[in-house]
Amino acid sequence: MASRTILVILSEYGYWGEELLGPVAACDEQGYQTVFATPTGKRPQALPPSLDPGYVDPPLGRSVTTPEVAVAVAELDASDRLNDPLSLSAWIPDRPYNSEPDFLRRIEGYYRELGRIDTDIERYDALVIVGGSGPIVDLANNGRVHELILAFLRADKPIVAECYGVACLAFARDWEDRDSIIRGKHVTGHCKEYDYKDGTGFIGVDFNMGPPPYPLEYILRDATAPDGRYHGNVGHETSVIVDYPFITARSTPDSFLAGQKLVEVLESGLRRYGW
Repeated sequence: MASRTILVILSEYGYWGEELLGPVAACDEQGYQTVFATPTGKRPQALPPSLDPGYVDPPLGRSVTTPEVAVAVAELDASDRLNDPLSLSAWIPDRPYNSEPDFLRRIEGYYRELGRIDTDIERYDALVIVGGSGPIVDLANNGRVHELILAFLRADKPIVAECYGVACLAFARDWEDRDSIIRGKHVTGHCKEYDYKDGTGFIGVDFNMGPPPYPLEYILRDATAPDGRYHGNVGHETSVIVDYPFITARSTPDSFLAGQKLVEVLESGLRRYGW
């Protein structure tokens, strides 16, 4: 069987190390190729707390990074695998404002370019959106990320989203009906109980945002309604939901399980798990 290729999207404002390591380790074990991409082609970096096994996660009151994972994350973060990510801004067109001159010609050109993405993604077997605080800044409301997600959805290919990366699924929607693509679906994501009260930080920005700027759980509850459901699984050590084509992971401890479930979706036809 031909090797599979997985497209992995990372923020340029910091990814949580284990949330990259988990899916990548599962893909490496299967012999899959991983191709990385960021919004502008800038090399991604791991958030410093995710490299520190002594860092205590405030909501959980314990470390969420083992010494072994910290070493593996540091090796991956320092490797040349992340040196030349694809640039989404160079690949995917930017939708013009309605107020721009000659809007009709511009929007025709936009859709013409957009149609090529369906062909471009034929080489990929799945999409992974890595979590951490960074996606809050440059992935969650990134129209290019949304268009890529929609292309994978049209192609009926699995889409993994972790932690705050799950917001991308809630906001990805067709411009005609504007319904979220996870309407009626079952998902998990960072729950309110596990949100920071203070200390949300980003790579390259000397700014303590305090709490996250939005409670992801509330967004996911609204986006999946009325027939779907958000699953926080508070108190359970892991929370991964498969409602094909979506594989969602709540937070850091779920990263390896999310990678495992991606492999099961691709190799064994798994379509439902965790609910």
